[in-house]
Amino acid sequence: MSTPPPPESPSDGLPTASTGELLAPTDVGGGLETPRKINWRVAIAITLGGMLWIAPYIGTLSVLLPSLVARVAPDDKVQIVAVLTISGAVLSLVTNIILGALSDATRTRIGPRAPWIIGGAAVGAVALYLLSTATAVSMLILWWCVYMVGLNAIIAPMVAVISDDVPAKHRGTVSAMYGVGMLIGATGAVIVAAQFVADPSAGLRIFAVCTALSAVVFVAFRPLTSNVNADRVKVSFKELARTFRPPTTGARDFYFALSGKFALVAGTYAITNYQFYILTDYIKLGESEISTIIAIGGGITLVTGLVFGLVSGSLSDRLGRRKPFVIGAAVLVAIGTMFPLIAPFGWAMLVAATFSGIGNGAYQAVDQALNVDVLPNPESAAKDLGILNVANSGGQILGPVVMSTLVTITGGYQTGFFAAGLLVIISAFLIMLIRSVR
Repeated sequence: MSTPPPPESPSDGLPTASTGELLAPTDVGGGLETPRKINWRVAIAITLGGMLWIAPYIGTLSVLLPSLVARVAPDDKVQIVAVLTISGAVLSLVTNIILGALSDATRTRIGPRAPWIIGGAAVGAVALYLLSTATAVSMLILWWCVYMVGLNAIIAPMVAVISDDVPAKHRGTVSAMYGVGMLIGATGAVIVAAQFVADPSAGLRIFAVCTALSAVVFVAFRPLTSNVNADRVKVSFKELARTFRPPTTGARDFYFALSGKFALVAGTYAITNYQFYILTDYIKLGESEISTIIAIGGGITLVTGLVFGLVSGSLSDRLGRRKPFVIGAAVLVAIGTMFPLIAPFGWAMLVAATFSGIGNGAYQAVDQALNVDVLPNPESAAKDLGILNVANSGGQILGPVVMSTLVTITGGYQTGFFAAGLLVIISAFLIMLIRSVR
């Protein structure tokens, strides 16, 4: 747990932020030398692209999938949601690294990232549509896993664009835009999904269209530049196996960033994946009340996340600091998880949504910039960011395992809330240990 390249320009250049004037990049390894100014087309491309890939994922995972599972297998719904989440996360663990490495090695007239994003969006859209037709647990698992493969073909190359095209001094700003796009997509999707609690299949078909559009808008905005003349990278099973080899030189802070993300994602997804069942089984709400709480909570999260996300990213660049924002964000998320534990009422979920919005807004805005800043080797950016994404996949495995295990043992969600908060606090502590980033 888990966040989302028009024909080649004749001049092979990139437009500057203010004038549209072309800056001629030069080949460096597998990519292009980054211009010194922000390329706003790139920033818009990853903002809209990220918004459109994360919306179907979060809306499906947190609302529509649990609703669909409750209809297909009501007696085993908690365990099946855990199986679906873990299966998808294990696939993400493997495919994100492999697809990131393949993206680094790709040489085409539209660059290394676009072919994977286009293919991944097509696969993901078809898989979501087929998921909407599933009437058996086996079909739910199959199409969810196919969707996760397609999704990771979008994520790994898209995130690598920040390293490819954005100067280090502007990564906080661009990361904030990406994070805001992710926040709008995620919270907006929850609001939309809440309208389809009684008909999850219809919601899934809408999200299939959104997944396809993620590639369309990315390709429409990001300038496409050929990299066919860049140095070739040999692709073989042996080389792919090496993509699983984690970095060892100058990677201390890389691993603290990875571990911190892992703990925060685990704590977050322990709650997110079971939000629907928390409202039905723990707070005892009906379907209409659930739709209202999810929609209002999503609106609160959206507004607070937007405000604090935009402020945090810009302020992070201005102050030259990343850690205080990420640590503070984690603490706020942890506080939010405690409210439903203390008060099992609908309003407590709305208070939790407020803390979550503030915390996740700041976290999403700055965390991706921090991750790029601790990369040991920019030449293998997509691969190493794929390894960092192991934290998302691993957290999405651990979070549901923790919650489903505690619910099974104790018969309730109370200890699950406490465990989720503890994991997020551990995340803040691990980020504190990073030395190379202020």
